[in-house]
Amino acid sequence: MVDHSGPMLLALALVAFFYASVGHAGASGYIAVFSLFGVEASAIKPLALVLNVAVAALGTWQFLRSGHLRLGRIWPVYLLAIPSAFLGGYLDLPIRWFNGLVGLVLLTSAARFVQQPRDPEQLRDPRPSTLLLTGSSLGLLAGLTGTGGGVFLTPLLVLMGWCRTREAAAVSVLFILLNSLAALGGLLLTRQTVPPLPWPLFLTVALAGGLGSRLGSAHWPVATIRRTLAAVVAVAGMRLLLSD
Repeated sequence: MVDHSGPMLLALALVAFFYASVGHAGASGYIAVFSLFGVEASAIKPLALVLNVAVAALGTWQFLRSGHLRLGRIWPVYLLAIPSAFLGGYLDLPIRWFNGLVGLVLLTSAARFVQQPRDPEQLRDPRPSTLLLTGSSLGLLAGLTGTGGGVFLTPLLVLMGWCRTREAAAVSVLFILLNSLAALGGLLLTRQTVPPLPWPLFLTVALAGGLGSRLGSAHWPVATIRRTLAAVVAVAGMRLLLSD
């Protein structure tokens, strides 16, 4: 049984709120919190994915109803991401050697968001083949790490000029939802079980995530979202750099 004491509950709710406000679902943050509070290592990845699915589902609905999910130019990013995330969830490979490089990339992305608080006026049209490769690579990484991949996808979409901030958040939250479901399916195929998750914990995280996605999709200015995104990406980058 996972403990749902006050400090851990508050930490998970804060992660859900701030991650959801930028179109993420918080898996990397949940993993850090569960580790900090001594949750059994084998339970952390499936628990993080379950919370990810709940928060990403609410986020997808919020960003969709706000009109930010425009798939016309970006849809190929989803095609290979789902089977790749499924494969990543099924495999159990050591990726420590990769953590340092990805962590540095995320920290650099965070600095760029702080320096450029506004969206570009002109967007670029990515090639479908580029989006296919991007989705496949990030889907596999998402499945391996037990995250939804949004912490990698959103900075790429924005910094490459493929999407504006809210559009990138909308693309990423659907990407996260699909990948999390696929990765969870891959885990279950390996006959791993999902430990019981206390309802107070689940509902608190879902409500916090729903509130965050509502503010990010409809109320917060773009500059606030980009600075929050910088903080989220920086935390994820530091976690990768400091991981064993």
